[in-house]
Amino acid sequence: MDALRPGDPARIGGHRLLGRLGAGGMGVVYLGRTEAGALAAIKVILPEYAGDEDFRTRFRRETEAARRVDSPWAVPVTGADTESETPWLATEFVPGPTLSEVVARCGPLPTRSVHVLGRLLSRALTAVHGAGLVHRDVKPGNVLLTADGPRLIDFGIARAAEATALTATGLVVGTPGFLPPEQATGAGAGAGPEGDVFSLGCLLAYAATGRPPFGSGAVDALLYRTVHDEPDLAGVDDPALRALLGECLAKDPAARPAAADLDTRIAEDVPGDGASADWLPEDVARMIAERSAAMLALPDIEATVNTSATTPAPAPARRRFLTLAAGGAVALGAGTFAAVRLIGDEPDGRSGASPAGRRWIIGVHADLTGAQKAAGRAQERGVRLAVDRFNSRTDKPFTLAVKVLDDGGDPARSVRVAEEFARDRDVLAVIGPTGDAATGAALPAYDEAVLPLLTVSSLQISYPARVNAAFFQASPSYAALSMPIVNRLLLRPDVERLGVLIDRSGGQAAYQAGYATNLMTPSLTTGTTHPRVVPAGTSDLGPVIADLLGHRSDALFYAGDAAGGARAARALAATPFKGPSMAQHTVMRPEFLERAGETAEGWEFIAPFTDAGGVSGEPGVPGAADFVTAHRKRFGAAPAAWSAEAYDVTGLVAQEVAALVGSATKGGAGPTGSPTATPSGGTSSGGTPSAGTPSADGRPGRAALVAAIAASRYEGISRTYAFDEERQQLVGQDAHLYRAEGGRYRYLGPAPKPKS
Repeated sequence: MDALRPGDPARIGGHRLLGRLGAGGMGVVYLGRTEAGALAAIKVILPEYAGDEDFRTRFRRETEAARRVDSPWAVPVTGADTESETPWLATEFVPGPTLSEVVARCGPLPTRSVHVLGRLLSRALTAVHGAGLVHRDVKPGNVLLTADGPRLIDFGIARAAEATALTATGLVVGTPGFLPPEQATGAGAGAGPEGDVFSLGCLLAYAATGRPPFGSGAVDALLYRTVHDEPDLAGVDDPALRALLGECLAKDPAARPAAADLDTRIAEDVPGDGASADWLPEDVARMIAERSAAMLALPDIEATVNTSATTPAPAPARRRFLTLAAGGAVALGAGTFAAVRLIGDEPDGRSGASPAGRRWIIGVHADLTGAQKAAGRAQERGVRLAVDRFNSRTDKPFTLAVKVLDDGGDPARSVRVAEEFARDRDVLAVIGPTGDAATGAALPAYDEAVLPLLTVSSLQISYPARVNAAFFQASPSYAALSMPIVNRLLLRPDVERLGVLIDRSGGQAAYQAGYATNLMTPSLTTGTTHPRVVPAGTSDLGPVIADLLGHRSDALFYAGDAAGGARAARALAATPFKGPSMAQHTVMRPEFLERAGETAEGWEFIAPFTDAGGVSGEPGVPGAADFVTAHRKRFGAAPAAWSAEAYDVTGLVAQEVAALVGSATKGGAGPTGSPTATPSGGTSSGGTPSAGTPSADGRPGRAALVAAIAASRYEGISRTYAFDEERQQLVGQDAHLYRAEGGRYRYLGPAPKPKS
C-alpha cells in the first residue's frame, strides 16, 4: 500500500482513507475504514472521466452488476455513489494474492486444491448467473485466494444475459486463453452463462497444470486454438477432474454443465467457517498469511495534507533507491506491487526543476535480471541519455526523470510492474517491456490506464487489440523482418530453394520468424522453401540438416536460440554445403560464438537494432555521433544493441510532450507540418493533436499524448518512426545486417530493402 498523496481526499462516502491500493486508467483504489472499523477497497473515478456520460453509464452498469451478486465467494459491494461529482464504489477488502500470482510463484496446485477451487467458484458463478448476469472475464487474475476459500472479483465487463454490450462492434471481450469459443470468434455479445463455465474450466486447468489449456503466444493463434483445437490437459492425472474439465471445455455451449451442477458433481469437502488454509499447499498458505500480515499492518490515520495542484513536488535526492513491499491484489482493479527499483538520478546536476517547476517521469519497464538483461540494461541507458539531453536544454518547459522497474523477464512480475507505473500519475509514458511474453502480459494494465507504452524489442506479429490503443510497437515485427531475410538469401542467382529450420527451443519468436519467412518466400521471390520444425531440446540437428540439403536447399535460415544455432552451425559445417546461411537475430549472443567456434564464421543475421557505433560515422544521421560520445562518457562503453532505439523513442515522447505543453500554453493547436528540432538529436514533423485535458500543472493528459504519438513522424538515429493507424505498429521494415567474423559480430550496414 502507498501513502496518500497531496490532493487525495481524506474521506469518501463515510470511509476514512488510509492509503492507496492501486490505480488504473479510470480511477484510484484506496484502502478505507468505516466508523465501525470495517475495511473496504474504494474505487474513485478520476475527474477527467467523471464528466463523460458514456463512462458513467459503464460505471453504473459495473456497480449494478456487482450489487446483484450475493455469494460468500464473490467480493461484495459495501457502498457506492455513481451520481456524485466524484463517483465511487466500495467493496469488501480482501488482502489475498491472485490465483495467477500463486501459480506463478508456487507452481500448479494439487488435485484437492483444484477441486475446492472449482466447487467454490462454481457457487460464485451460480450467484452471478442467478442474478441474471454473465461475468465474461473469469480468469486467474480475477480470483483472490484466502485461508477460507477463493473470491471472484471484477464485474467491470459483466452484463445482463440479454443486454446489449457497451463495446465496439466486433470487439473480443475478455482475456484470450480463458475465453470460450463463442467469444473468441468475436461473438462475445451473444456469450451466455455457458461461456463462464468454459472460462472456469480453463482456469481450473491452469491451476492444475500451471499453463492455460490452449497455450500462449500470439493472440490470433491462441484464439484459433481455442476455437479449433482440443485442450492440453497433460498433467491432470486425476480421472474425475480430467473428465470434468473435458465437459467444461466442450466447444458446444449446450454440452457444458451449468455452474450449479458443478457444485454437486465435485465431491470435495470445502473449508468451513474459520477454517485454516489447509485446502492449499503449505507454501501457498504461508504466502497468504504473509500477504495478509503485510497489508493489514495499517498506518496511523493522519489528516490528509491538501496542497495546491500547482505546487511543485520537491525534487528527489540525487540518487534514490526505493524498494516496495509486495502488496495484495484488491477487488475491482487494484493491482499487485512488484519488488522494484526506483532511480531518480540525473548526472551533472541536471535533476533540477524547470523554470516552471514541473518534473515528470519517463518509465523504463525492462528485464534487468533475467534472460534478456543485456537488452534491458541497454534500453535503460538509451532512455537515460535521451532524458539527459532534454534536461540539458536551457529553455526546457519541464524537467524529465527516469523511473526504472525490473520485471526479470517474468510475465507475472511484468503485470505488477505495469500496474505500478499505471498508478503513478507523474509517469508520462513507458519504454518497454523487453520481451514478447512480458509485453503481452502487461498490455491490459497499460491500456486501462491509457498510459503510452512503446516497445523497441518486443516483436510479436500481433497483440490483442486494446480499447484505448495506448501501445506502440516501435520496431519491426518478426513478419516485417522476414522480408529482408528473404531478399538477402534468395535474390541471388545461385539460390532457388531456402531451407527453413524452426527450432521450438526458441519459443514463439522462432516459430513466428520461421513461419513468416516460409510464408513470404513465394510472395517476394520466385524461389521455394523446404521447412522443418524440430521439438524443443533436440540435441542432434545433423539429420534435419541432411534432410534440408537432401531436398536441394541452396540457402539455410535457422530460427531458434543461440545454443540451437551453434548446433546447426556445427552440423552444417560437417557437410559439403557452401551456400549462404543465416540465423534469427535472437541467436546473436556470445553463447553462439563460443559454442559454434570456427563454424560460426560467415553466418549472417538480419536484426531490428542498429550498431550505433557504426551509424555514428554515416553522413546524414543527426545526433548519432553525439549519442555515441555521450554513451561512452556516462557509461564507459560503446552503446549495445537496443540502446539507440530506446534513445530514439524517448526523444519522440519528449518531443510530443513538449509540443502539447507548448500548445496548451499558447492556447492553440500544436505544430502542423513544419519540422522542429527534437530534444534528443532527431527531427520531428507532422500534426500534433491537442485533444485531451492537461492537469493543473500543465501535464498533458495521457489520452492526448497517445494521440500525439500515433500521429507523429520522428527521424531518429536508428530509423524513421511512424505508426500505422490500424495497429499502431512501426511503418517500414528498416533492419540491419550483421555477419559473424573473427569471433565477433560485424555490422555490415542497413539490410536489403524489400521490394514493394
